[in-house]
Amino acid sequence: MSQPPEPQTQPPEPRSQPPEPQTEPRSQPRDRDCAGRPRNARPRDELGRPLPRTAAGDVPPIPADLAVTAAEAAALGGSLLARDRPFHAHEVFEAAWKSAQGPDRGLWRGLAQIAVGLTHARRGNARGAVALLRRGAQQVSDHPGDPGDPGDPGRHGIDAAYVAAAATGIATRIERDGLGAVPADALRLALRPPA
Repeated sequence: MSQPPEPQTQPPEPRSQPPEPQTEPRSQPRDRDCAGRPRNARPRDELGRPLPRTAAGDVPPIPADLAVTAAEAAALGGSLLARDRPFHAHEVFEAAWKSAQGPDRGLWRGLAQIAVGLTHARRGNARGAVALLRRGAQQVSDHPGDPGDPGDPGRHGIDAAYVAAAATGIATRIERDGLGAVPADALRLALRPPA
């Protein structure tokens, strides 16, 4: 009886490396800050989406190195929210968050998250909107009124309880009714109740 021939094993083929991506040379050097980090100098639309470099943005960009006081951040960010510019409001709140010390960091972080949640809603991303609106509302609700000003229930002119309740209300409405059923004017948020 003859035995079957042993199978011949071949060495594995060497793995081919993916081809290097073809990139065209940049016509303009990348915009960088003083530390060498890249910045995005492209103009943006009202929801923060990049436009072609040759387009004129309809909203002036918020500088990446924006330095504002808490009162200035509340005023500028609040006015951007009122004008339906939540992406740009988020940039202002983020700048305030990065420069804030102590307990105010959570307030600004929460406001930035709420503004991004509103941006997601305006862009049609219900899941992202709900998650960020709720997360931001939780951060903001941890900041009671300003103890230094008994006539002002808010910190830096921001009524944290009102903002947290409004953001939670928007998130609940998106979950309950679906984003398509929520009118655009219901996706606006003020930092204080209307007078």
